[in-house]
Order: sequence, then C-alpha cells, then structure tokens
Amino acid sequence: MKKNSFLALSMILVLSLFLAACGGGDNGSSGEGGSEDPKLMSMLTGGTSGTYYPLGGAMAKVITDETGIQTDAVSSNASADNVIALSEGEAEIAFVQTDVMANAVEGTNAFEGKAVDNVLAIGSLYPETVQIVTLADSGISSVEDLKGKKVSVGAPGSGTYVNAEQILEIHGMTMEDIDAQNLDFGESTGGIQDGNIDAAFITSGTPTGAVDGLSATNPVSIVPIAQEKVDELVEKYPYYAANTIPAGTYGMENEVNTVAVLAMLAVSKDLSEDLVYNITKAIYENTDAISHAKGEFITLETATDGIGIDFHPGAEKYFKEEGLLD
Repeated sequence: MKKNSFLALSMILVLSLFLAACGGGDNGSSGEGGSEDPKLMSMLTGGTSGTYYPLGGAMAKVITDETGIQTDAVSSNASADNVIALSEGEAEIAFVQTDVMANAVEGTNAFEGKAVDNVLAIGSLYPETVQIVTLADSGISSVEDLKGKKVSVGAPGSGTYVNAEQILEIHGMTMEDIDAQNLDFGESTGGIQDGNIDAAFITSGTPTGAVDGLSATNPVSIVPIAQEKVDELVEKYPYYAANTIPAGTYGMENEVNTVAVLAMLAVSKDLSEDLVYNITKAIYENTDAISHAKGEFITLETATDGIGIDFHPGAEKYFKEEGLLD
C-alpha cells in the first residue's frame, strides 16, 4: 500500500513539473516561441558623445516608469552593430537608422548575404542629419575636397559609415580616395581639434554634443552637399531626405544644405505583442517626459514615417488604434 502511494505521489510530482515546464503558469505575457517577457530590458544606443546615448537614457526611464520593467540604456557602436545584437538576442530594444534597418532586412551593404529576419520596427523618432565636420580654416568647402584627406567615417558597424560611403559614391569617389579613419563622434571631433584628422562624417541629430564641444574652442564648418547631388542621392536611396542645418548652429553664420536619414527604434521579434504595445504607447504618449532636446521632435504624427520594414504586432496594434495604419 505504501509502495503504491509513493508511486502515485511521484507521478503527480512529475506531471506538475511537466506542466510548469510547458508554461502552464500565468506570470506575464509571452513572446514568440512561448518565452516570458524579460524582467529587465537593454536599450542599445550609440557612443556616449552622440545623441542616441543621452536620449536613450531619457527614453529608457519613460519605458521603465510606464511599463514597470527596468530598462537600461547601453552605449554601443550604433546602428549596424545594434541590429546584429538584437538579432542575436543580446538586447531587446535598439536605436537604428532607417537606412541601416532597411539594409539589414534586404541583406544589402553591411548585411550582404546575411539578411536579418527577427528584428521589427517600433517607430521613427527624428531626422538624423549627415554632418561633414571640419574646421573653418581647413580649406575643405566641398565633398570633392575630401580627396586625399584624413577623414573619420564613423565607428565600425555604424550607420555613419554607410552614409559616408554613399555620399562619396554620388560624388564619384570611394573610401580608397580618402584616408578613412574609423572613429566615434568624440574621437572624431578630438582628432579634428588636435589636427590628427581633417574632417569627419557625423550622422546625428543637430546640434550634436561632440560638435558643440569642438565649436566652443574652434570655428567649425559643415561641408555642404550641392543640391543636384542631394537630388541624385535621394533618387538612388529613397530613405534620405534633403535637410538644412540652420544658421547659428555651432556658431556658423550661414545655413548649410545637406541630407538626413531618420532615427528609429527597432525591437526583438521575440517580445510579446502586449509588451511592445505598452512600450510604443509609453514612448509616443509621454514625449513631454523625455528630458532631452530631441524629445520635441518625437511625435505620434510622424511615428510611422520612413519605416521600410514590418512593424512589431504590438506597435502595429497601437498605431492602428491611433489611425496611423490601416
């Protein structure tokens, strides 16, 4: 009798463990594949001297406050590396340039032959201006003048590198025509100030902290892109848009014509619809709580602009409710 009771108890215990392993509990929403949503989320940003990192910190606080899930902004090499990290499950949310995200899904440029299929969109944030930074007395007044010069083209894996490559291409140049340096924003402006490099491509919302810092000690110039080249670039790569840096920025007397892409938030496909819905709602309904100058450019009305990939079902649900998607 005791033997039979022990056997029955053992079977009940095994069955209980099996049901628990199959996710029989109700301790939160589940993502794709049945995995529970995380208790802690990482938001990949960019270098500490750019816009992504401080803005990411402000946005991570909003997400934490509104969803109850601790979200931390993490410095990184920015766009391309961020997409790879998301696809490999190393983070949950990331800042990405719209052009880089499109390349990742299409398997082009830095993602040639290795397309990403498990990263989706939350929404767009603000224009990111391509700034070709140099000193006012450098003698560099056009993109063609960069030939033979030491030029920073961004940290390895960054969207800035792709922008530099495409802008050089439109001007009949390649990376071989310059002495390319792979530096982040802070290293770039430091190199310009020290005379170690001549110019730097910096793709970031304006004003950019690192360039502001340089302009405090040296007169700065942003190299313009001629209108016909802007038109040619936009025609070949539609995720670009014409953009103007206003007079007075970095102490410059005149406005500068250039181009911009959009900053966006991308997210792991594995997060649940409910969680991403709440993240999306938190961001676009609390932009006044984003304690960064770029917060004013983040609006619900422009949240779906420039997105060339699929939205996460949670973001799609929110935008449909708000009448932004059919």
